[in-house]
Amino acid sequence: MRIIRTENQREEALRFLNRRPTENGGEQSKLTTGVAAILSDVKERGDQALLELTAKFDRVQLQLEQLKVTGPEFETACRSVPDDFITAIRQAKINLLAFHQKQLPKDWLDLKDDGIVLGQRYIPVDAAGLYVPGGVAGSTPLVSSLLMNVLPAVVAGVKRVIICTPPNGSGGVNPYILAAAHECGITEIYKVGGAQAIAAMAFGTETIAPVDIITGPGNQYVTEAKRQVFGYVGLDMLAGPSEILIIADENNNPAYLAADLLSQAEHGPIDEAGAFLLTPSAKLAQAVAAEVKQQLAQLTRNEIAAASLAKCGAIIITRDLEEAFELANFTAAEHLELMVADPWNHLSRIKHAGAVFIGPYSAEPIGDYIAGTNHVLPTNATSRFASGLSVDHFIKRTSIIAYNEPGIVKYGPVAIKIAEVEGLDAHANAIRVRMGKLKTNTR
Repeated sequence: MRIIRTENQREEALRFLNRRPTENGGEQSKLTTGVAAILSDVKERGDQALLELTAKFDRVQLQLEQLKVTGPEFETACRSVPDDFITAIRQAKINLLAFHQKQLPKDWLDLKDDGIVLGQRYIPVDAAGLYVPGGVAGSTPLVSSLLMNVLPAVVAGVKRVIICTPPNGSGGVNPYILAAAHECGITEIYKVGGAQAIAAMAFGTETIAPVDIITGPGNQYVTEAKRQVFGYVGLDMLAGPSEILIIADENNNPAYLAADLLSQAEHGPIDEAGAFLLTPSAKLAQAVAAEVKQQLAQLTRNEIAAASLAKCGAIIITRDLEEAFELANFTAAEHLELMVADPWNHLSRIKHAGAVFIGPYSAEPIGDYIAGTNHVLPTNATSRFASGLSVDHFIKRTSIIAYNEPGIVKYGPVAIKIAEVEGLDAHANAIRVRMGKLKTNTR
């Protein structure tokens, strides 16, 4: 990995740490136009468009009756996966449910002394559509993404939860995906991927009824499709490549830090996942760089990880820890590991991060799989204003207003004055007519 010193290379350090996306005009225009055509095609032709687009992009010929995963397919999948996988999924499910149940909001009413009632209700959306990437040709099933998207919706009380995921080469779905979905009580799964899956969930087809919110990560086509259907449906976020940033002092095990950097670099896309170490210790920086080289050679996805590190990876030697925290907040990383002495005393210095992992044993993959927190997190510096996927994404807030006669007499004139300034006579009249009636009744 490259080593950069802020003492004389600060601008270069900022360039590597800047995760805010920069769009190539020509490439973005091509992507936008291509995705718009797919969305329009599915909106107009429904199922037939899905079948043709699946044949074109996934190179799989499906019949209409094959679009939806059947009961026998679920049964076969559940029989084919090993028992220890089911055990692992069940433990992850327990932890995720426990964490997300603490996020459930409570309805409230505020009964004022003058009889006015104000309040709020929290109501789950009717239907949620979850996109689960198929991995590399269906061979790397992202079961953890399924859990992270499904279980908050379940906790929120969403009645209909569906999944779209690309078919594998044989026209099926990886059995690990189906078994994990079955463990979560999800039975409505469609073999549709890419932008066409987003279109189907947003607009609906003859087979797939539309949903109210779409969540889940995907490639650039999925992300662009989500961007274009926003407004027809709600979204979780527009996810970018994964990223990790570690703040570490000299008293750390280089092997731990190197392993954590590589854990994100292997995600890809092949040269876009970000991996950064910020440390004031030149000795630690050199040791971690050597460890990365050694561990990289042992990885099955070493080409992807190496390409990511070459383009979007850096070990940055800062002047001190103060500068490390400053640069971390500039980066606003998806995952931030806090590997310093007395980390809890430094936690308040982190202003922007999707998730913070504290101490040497809180490896980032623990959050990916088993901690119970959600790993669908804001990327591309969007943790400056956004949060990770939660129960809140699947719930709407509805305000409650109940006024009485004394209330409208007391506050009506104020509302009328504001309406008059805005030039909205009908707004004012809706209040005046009630105040006039009240005056008549009191004579």
